[in-house]
Amino acid sequence: MTATQEILGRLETGARPSRDDVVALLTSSEEQFLFSYADKIRERCLGDEVHLRGIIEFSNYCVKNCLYCGLRRGNRRLVRYRMTADEILETAAEGAAAGLKTIVLQSGEDPHFTAKELSRIIAVVKERYDVAVTVSVGDRTKRDYRLMKEAGADRYLLKHETSDPELFSRLRPGTTLQDRIKRLRWLKELGFQIGSGNMVGLPGQDAETLADDIMLMQELEVEMAGIGPFIPNSDTPLARAQGGDVATTLKVLAVARIVLPNTHLPATTALGSIHPEGRQMALARGANVVMPDITPVGYKKLYRIYPNKICIDEEGTTQCIPCISALIASSGRSVGTGYGHGWMHQQRRT
Repeated sequence: MTATQEILGRLETGARPSRDDVVALLTSSEEQFLFSYADKIRERCLGDEVHLRGIIEFSNYCVKNCLYCGLRRGNRRLVRYRMTADEILETAAEGAAAGLKTIVLQSGEDPHFTAKELSRIIAVVKERYDVAVTVSVGDRTKRDYRLMKEAGADRYLLKHETSDPELFSRLRPGTTLQDRIKRLRWLKELGFQIGSGNMVGLPGQDAETLADDIMLMQELEVEMAGIGPFIPNSDTPLARAQGGDVATTLKVLAVARIVLPNTHLPATTALGSIHPEGRQMALARGANVVMPDITPVGYKKLYRIYPNKICIDEEGTTQCIPCISALIASSGRSVGTGYGHGWMHQQRRT
């Protein structure tokens, strides 16, 4: 029995993985065995359905100056935009009509959209359409989060990006990992299904850092974990950095599935942007969510977190949903028909 098989055998008995276990899995040479094992865990715990979550990127303004992100306030080359409330609601209506069961309201950290305004939009979406609502607008006050929850928001996505405190503060000037984690705990306390996640391939990252990312998400009991490659943007200070690769990203995804068996893991658009089969490969290695971008095409092209993003020429739901549904079918899976709520939500209901 190999070291990898020994670790997985212990986990099968209900043992909690140690940090050393996770590092060992991330550095294991038995990649195909890991991938197959992760896929079986996904099938056993979450079934074959792939949940679609339609993203509306309603503003690319941001007050933060993160070194890796094209939306950073210091990027003077980016044409900025804000969708109106009516445009956001019209796009949500199109997504719901196309069968999406989750609408994701995402933006840069844009204080123009107050918690009161966001809450009004959330309430209308929840009242009019049979969907779950995820919000992803970054760092806000606990009061802001409470208002959004009271308006009906089901989930909040706040990626921690890296679990290394020094690297976090270096890449995100003026912020700390401690504050990020504090907000994730607030969100859980308020009753949100929380999502976090990390980038793979950041400068200064190693297997130990990646293991800590997974361990942190286990500690926080996240219900979704977005794991994708770091893609350098020419309009940022990290323009010449190497970036994340497909093989490492898939390995981190597979190990995350093993450690977080009930957590929703997306096959990220970023992975699909660095490899034409990226999302299909992710679906075969533990992923069970795809997040189509349903932002109107005129705005979609301006939400340039990273370059060469796929599907930015597709107009709303009319092209992207059938395309992604076909991708899922080609992977031998089916599109989920439910809301895809997280495991903690299911436990609370029972």
